[in-house]
Amino acid sequence: MNIIDHIKLPFRKDKELYLKLYKILGYLPHDISLYKLALMHKSVARRNAKGRPVNNERLEFLGDAVLDAAVGHIVYEHFPGKREGFLTNTRSKLVQRETLGRLANEMGITQLILSSGRSASHNSYMGGNAFEALVGALYLDHGYNACMLFIKKQILSKMVNIDKVAYKEVNFKSKLIEWTQKNRVMLDFKCIKQDKDENGSPTFEYICVLEGIEACGGKGFSKKEAQQHAAEETLKKLRKQPKFCDDVFKAKTNRTKMEEEPVMAAPDIEKEIREQKEFIVSADNTQKKETPKKENNENNFDVDFSDVQPEKKEMTREDIIAAAEEAAFNNKDSE
Repeated sequence: MNIIDHIKLPFRKDKELYLKLYKILGYLPHDISLYKLALMHKSVARRNAKGRPVNNERLEFLGDAVLDAAVGHIVYEHFPGKREGFLTNTRSKLVQRETLGRLANEMGITQLILSSGRSASHNSYMGGNAFEALVGALYLDHGYNACMLFIKKQILSKMVNIDKVAYKEVNFKSKLIEWTQKNRVMLDFKCIKQDKDENGSPTFEYICVLEGIEACGGKGFSKKEAQQHAAEETLKKLRKQPKFCDDVFKAKTNRTKMEEEPVMAAPDIEKEIREQKEFIVSADNTQKKETPKKENNENNFDVDFSDVQPEKKEMTREDIIAAAEEAAFNNKDSE
């Protein structure tokens, strides 16, 4: 705080707001109206003399652009030699709405927002939007260098570890998909509710389904955000609840077993032969008959032996002489 601002401070009308903004930004406001506008949510529905709405949306647009440029500059200097993809990904993590929303809560920005009262509990983006709007106000009031110093001194040196953010995996949906593909587990994101909040903003609720088993759900103001929250909670449940993980793999085993089983088992022909069964299939292929077993009787055969002649024994010399004499005697009687 410079000497002039220090002298003027006791005479300020909004002394308390000045001090709070100084604690948050590290700079004492020159034009307090900019910061008041940055903290005014559209739900208040105020209008100026020309009938135009008065809220922080325009400053939010400006602050978003300034924040991207400043954080991109900081990341570029902090990671020399890193490729463009890494730098872009790191900047995205630092300026994403969830990160800004948490910073707004921890820094006390959310408590300063002027809204209808009911919006803060439903709109998770309100704090992040106000954070961006304050950056826009700071840019107009103190310039770009002040925004750079605010991010470096108030954010990165005190509240955010840029190295941890850069290497932290935040795409929970991608992580869950990778896990399911590796383990060949069926995954589905099912939308169970699509509605609007009290301000008319769309809301979504998704649930993760693993092998037909419902896991965890997630809500958000976009499908992507809701699926990310659902995937994050599901990953936590898989790590912390071994029984749930076992149930998923058990369901997978049952599914794959059913897929691998044949439609009809092949008949055991050898067993049927051993049991001396004969199947006669009817016209509609639904009936079968079983022939009775043959009794164990040596005279009960299926084969006719009537044409089979007994094998002749080899005749001895005595048999030949006897046969010749019998033949001669028979011829004599016939004469």
